[in-house]
Amino acid sequence: MHRPATVDDTLEVIVRSAVEALPTFDHIGVSTVEKDGRIVTRASTSALVLELDDLQYSLAEGPCVASMDGDDVVPAPRIAGDERWPHYLPGALALGLRSQLGVRLHLDDHGTIGGLNLYSTTSDDISEEDVAVAAFFATHAALALGTARHVESLNQAVATRQLIGQAIGILMERYVLSEQAAQAFLWRTSSHGNTKVRAVAADLVDDADRRARSA
Repeated sequence: MHRPATVDDTLEVIVRSAVEALPTFDHIGVSTVEKDGRIVTRASTSALVLELDDLQYSLAEGPCVASMDGDDVVPAPRIAGDERWPHYLPGALALGLRSQLGVRLHLDDHGTIGGLNLYSTTSDDISEEDVAVAAFFATHAALALGTARHVESLNQAVATRQLIGQAIGILMERYVLSEQAAQAFLWRTSSHGNTKVRAVAADLVDDADRRARSA
């Protein structure tokens, strides 16, 4: 059985399954909160999702923003008469929006990690069943993102360990040091320069590569 290759592939499967399971909403997307605080659309069923997402994030206003700010689930049926987002509504209505639902993606150990954004250009109403089904898909999206972040963290840890090992080997050879002495030198350089050990190790490895190329 074929499985999605990446987390973005998984999110694409989730939004396309959601749009089939939720006929109220004809446009659905998933956004994530990046490490620098930016909100980025990672999967969408249409270009309209990107337009409406970008409009909300640029204005810092709208159901999706409200859900990610901590309201968890923000339904906006008959959105034309909603007074909560006066800056967002004119542009959204011009794009044909009639109702919208924002659902926060969160994990216990990470807090808010994104949002499931559901838009309708065909229906004014949102039922309790719509909200329940959307929450189900939001849970799956959050778990997929959580797994991806865990794998990324493990990969970074392995890469850092390998890089530090290379740097220690370089110091041992260059200055005829024991492994313990080379490790102490690396940590001392990091401490005195107020620089992360990984950055010091990377500089040493880069310097060794330059020397090897110029030899």
